[in-house]
Amino acid sequence: MIINLNRKYYSSYISRFYLDLKDKSKVPAYIKKLKQLWDKKDILIIEGEKSRLGIGNDLFKNSKSIKRIICPAINAFKVYHKIISRAKKFDKSNLILLALGPTSTVLAYELYKLGYQAIDAGHIDIEYEWFLRNATKKIQIKNKYVNEAYGNKYKFGKVKDKKYYKEIVSKILN
Repeated sequence: MIINLNRKYYSSYISRFYLDLKDKSKVPAYIKKLKQLWDKKDILIIEGEKSRLGIGNDLFKNSKSIKRIICPAINAFKVYHKIISRAKKFDKSNLILLALGPTSTVLAYELYKLGYQAIDAGHIDIEYEWFLRNATKKIQIKNKYVNEAYGNKYKFGKVKDKKYYKEIVSKILN
């Protein structure tokens, strides 16, 4: 038997905390706990080029600093070795948040084995945006890639936040 029925298993939906819940009353408390993960910490965000985690909201406002490695919006696994090579250049004290689709899951495990704290943050920013808007269905968020709401058909504008561009320390797009 693969599953131990006597063991308590927890949710793997760390970044799916809002829209799919019927009872949303505990979401604010959950968000408060989430934000404690990066409170006063240096964050390295490794994300798709249209993800733009935390841009336009206060999700990471309590972090000490943010650095970003920008990767392909889709099919990031094609540059997987470049991404992990670049990530290994950063200090292990950084909390690494990954938003690269299925590539994030594999990358989080590999970085963990190397001694990093890495979280597949997936849709954390989009769920937060939906929460802020009291969304009742999956909606597009201006200038952010939401693969479940129009995906690549959405037109992306340029980010106006100059801080975002200062946070970008590397781009791996091919």
